[in-house]
Amino acid sequence: MSVSPAPVSPAVGSAPTQADLLDFVRRTAADAELIASLPLDPEGRTWVRLQGPGGSEAWLIGWPPGTGTGWHDHADSVGAFLTASGVLKENSLAARLPTDGWKTLELAEGVDRARRLPAGEGRAFGHHHVHEVLNESPDDHAISVHAYYPPLPRIRRYSRTGQVLRLEQVERPEDWQ
Repeated sequence: MSVSPAPVSPAVGSAPTQADLLDFVRRTAADAELIASLPLDPEGRTWVRLQGPGGSEAWLIGWPPGTGTGWHDHADSVGAFLTASGVLKENSLAARLPTDGWKTLELAEGVDRARRLPAGEGRAFGHHHVHEVLNESPDDHAISVHAYYPPLPRIRRYSRTGQVLRLEQVERPEDWQ
């Protein structure tokens, strides 16, 4: 199913910026009818693809209690996400990682960042942003809106033990669409 909230497109011929994507997710999350239309599953995340601005990729995602993404990045895409209902937590790294050619990295002390994102709060991020998103609630679903430009060419998934980050898998669009 593809849903099209009233997008405000960037200037003709220009790629959407992080600010454009953040504006889109903010406006989309405010659409109560759209948010209420997402089917929620008590066991796993649910999602619906949306029509993003300027050729971006966008998703409405439902998060059952206790679920998360695991550590990952969005490769060469910039993006934004915003919590539409419930509360999400984002753990991220304040460090730019090498883009290719490594399997294991030891992270420096002090690179960890954590954000609590209740309904109406979100953020934009740049290329190669490494993070995990979690619904830590024991009882309540959360719903969020995400947008990426260019459309995701791949997602790299990582495992993390202490300060050691290990590349585990590279997913391509056909793996999640």
